[in-house]
Amino acid sequence: MKPAAQDTTIVTVVGARPQFIKAAPVSKALKAAGIREILVHTGQHFDDNMSALFFRELDIPAPAYQLDINSLGHGAMTGRMLEAIEGVLLKEKPAMMLVYGDTNSTLAGALAAAKLHIPVAHVEAGLRSFNRAMPEEINRILTDQLSDLLFCPTATAVEHLARENIHQGVLQVGDVMMDATIDAVKRAEKESSILAELGLAPKTYAVATLHRAENTDDAARFARLIAWLESQGEVQPIIMPVHPRTRKMIAALPRPPKHLTLIEPLGYLDMAWLLNHANAVFTDSGGLQKEAYFHRVPCVTLREETEWVETVEAGWNRLWNVTEYQPRREISEYGTGDASAKIAEAIKAFSAG
Repeated sequence: MKPAAQDTTIVTVVGARPQFIKAAPVSKALKAAGIREILVHTGQHFDDNMSALFFRELDIPAPAYQLDINSLGHGAMTGRMLEAIEGVLLKEKPAMMLVYGDTNSTLAGALAAAKLHIPVAHVEAGLRSFNRAMPEEINRILTDQLSDLLFCPTATAVEHLARENIHQGVLQVGDVMMDATIDAVKRAEKESSILAELGLAPKTYAVATLHRAENTDDAARFARLIAWLESQGEVQPIIMPVHPRTRKMIAALPRPPKHLTLIEPLGYLDMAWLLNHANAVFTDSGGLQKEAYFHRVPCVTLREETEWVETVEAGWNRLWNVTEYQPRREISEYGTGDASAKIAEAIKAFSAG
């Protein structure tokens, strides 16, 4: 199919590592569909190895706007993003706002657009952990209420929206992370040397990440999770890329963790290759739970709930306070790598009226 003339302009807001990854395949699909995309990076993740490196590795065009808003409390960060994004929208006058996931950047983008009567499209709509103590849960709920197109990865997400009386504009498209993972594994096989650099053989180690505020802002809880990881490290080595917030908490522990190899955060290709050859994944990251499944690696979620319930139901994931996995099966509804194309076509159709 020939690309359409570029007569539709949208603004996309990203700010955190998972959003860069999701935006990569969608941005390519938007371009193929003839949609002009103006990328706004809020700066929520600003370290090179959590931001600029991902743009280079994933071949995402440099953001048209770099807001550099970070290292603030939730209210201050969201408010300053809202103000700055509103300025971009008033200048660019796009046909639509596109946001991803559940960060402060997501909510700020959706709010700015909605207040200017610009339609909002939300990728990963309908996810719910049912834990409103999580800032991400508040961001998800409010963003879905503001959205005109709600791109759900699963039937469960569609059901969550229906219970909240959201029916219009809801589309189950599969998971864009599947699209990104398929591409990343192909590229990492040629480009990544992370296993050799760390002296690892395939299927002899586990990968861990720990960064959510609910875990890192509570010293007692953090210590319990580190102790649990240490116990798992007695079985096999654990490689742990460390988020800056997590590093501060580790430094405050009475002693360095045992059996954990702490490394700097990795680029997407290196992380994809590390996951692809791991024996297990231990994480509090929503995205990494799914990525573990995409690589067919069992996962333990370091939380009391997960928004990706189908990974638990399908036996690839369990909560850390649950001892057994469910019987294992495949998860067909994540799709086969065509979610991004479906999103681009839906945005094109919506904009055409």
